[in-house]
Amino acid sequence: MTEIGVVALVIIILNLVLSYKGFKDTVFYDKYAFVVDEILVHKGYYRLVSSGFLHVDWMHLLFNMMSLCFFSYEVEVVLGIKNFILIYVSSLVGGNLLSLFIHRHHGDYGAVGASGAVCGIIFACIALFPDMELGFFGIPLYLPAWIYGVLYMLFTIFRIKNNNDNVGHEAHLGGAFIGLVFAICLEPMAVKQHYLPILAILSPCLVFMYLLIRKPHIVLTGNTPGPQRFLNMEDRYNQQKAIQQQEIDAILEKIHQQGINSLSAEEKQKLQNYAER
Repeated sequence: MTEIGVVALVIIILNLVLSYKGFKDTVFYDKYAFVVDEILVHKGYYRLVSSGFLHVDWMHLLFNMMSLCFFSYEVEVVLGIKNFILIYVSSLVGGNLLSLFIHRHHGDYGAVGASGAVCGIIFACIALFPDMELGFFGIPLYLPAWIYGVLYMLFTIFRIKNNNDNVGHEAHLGGAFIGLVFAICLEPMAVKQHYLPILAILSPCLVFMYLLIRKPHIVLTGNTPGPQRFLNMEDRYNQQKAIQQQEIDAILEKIHQQGINSLSAEEKQKLQNYAER
């Protein structure tokens, strides 16, 4: 039976509770999900963390939590509770920051899930134990962890370039990179003993990061919109404010014509959110 670290158990409980609330409460889900314009335009930076405790459905949630179970114990034992939390949170935020950078011109891009943080823990474990063998969903085929790491990096980079499956591969890559680097810094002996496997894992990611900054058209073919003018943050803010004002005006007119009791729960929530802002 797979052992679970203390911190991982707490994280799993938080994900179960908050994700379940998000399944039942769309207002809660929308308030804490990762949405580009809500972060860049409305300064909702808390979403870089809160989105990591929400999930699309039960399958999404259970897959992430099971993956965390398989790798958490070794990382917590070797690096300690504080460093485990550091890697988890940093990988979550780092993965979302990479997504934010790549999709900074896609204002309505949204995402949720703990995948970036979980990838950080998985790759921290790979950095510590690159020779351990990993299997694939019960298939009797086992690979050294460092080979799995290289293949995963290459696959994720390919999917970022040609993203048509509605999966946040950017967050996966960013989280994996942060987890690997932090584990190396926290346990430098891992580099001395296994520097070639670790370098093999890091190399595709480092090349991707370089191309992302210098030649983004090479690595973002599938994510780059066509030749339209990008709206800057001020334009997008003003555009959203105009849309919101139209909605509020319509709600106020409805109150004037039919009374406040005629409002739906969604309309009341929009009015409340507008008043709070």
